[in-house]
Amino acid sequence: MDLRLDGITLVYPDGDTTLTAVDDVGLTIPAGTTTALLGPSGAGKSSLLAVAAGLTPPSRGTVSIGDETVFTPTTTVAEATRVRLERIGMVFQSPNLLGSLTALEQLELHAHLRGHRPASLRERSLELLDAVGLAGLHDRRPARLSGGQRQRVAIARALVGRPQVLLVDEPTSALDHERGTQVVELITGLARETGAATLLVSHDAATLGSVDATVRMLDARVEAAQPV
Repeated sequence: MDLRLDGITLVYPDGDTTLTAVDDVGLTIPAGTTTALLGPSGAGKSSLLAVAAGLTPPSRGTVSIGDETVFTPTTTVAEATRVRLERIGMVFQSPNLLGSLTALEQLELHAHLRGHRPASLRERSLELLDAVGLAGLHDRRPARLSGGQRQRVAIARALVGRPQVLLVDEPTSALDHERGTQVVELITGLARETGAATLLVSHDAATLGSVDATVRMLDARVEAAQPV
């Protein structure tokens, strides 16, 4: 299903005035494609991603998945949480893995938190770890994995519940160019395979050769999407 942002505006109080972090943004990410969101620090990229994830309600505008509007200015925290658990996968700048759990257990715990029985998704979890290049490493804890491998576990974890939307925040910030490019290629490939509409925030245009489109954000607004 497509991810669609319509007229998204996000305004914060700033002393006696207000600060517009996102200004009337409209953006559509088709199912199975990856759009990269670029721009300088403070442009509003992370704020837009937070709205797309339902972590921050927009001041105006709506977020839709397919034909269903899922986030509006009046969406409750409980409803936003339900949508995230059922329909959205997220990959953060830091993998945020639990040091006491193996790679497989990271995915199984995530499945449990999403309301699935971990045992029912064990095969799916092993398949995803294989797909991200970690076959045979499912029993390793984070301390025995490289930075790139930990990020791959985080990507597999985000996809274990078969989300319709994948939101990725700066996945290459701690990686060198070669590993960063490999991680982006992995994300775009998995998006195509799973059909997830994927929005990826990045500061490094040099790693984005495999994405389907790029959007540049500046001063809280976005330009039209440009195919790669």
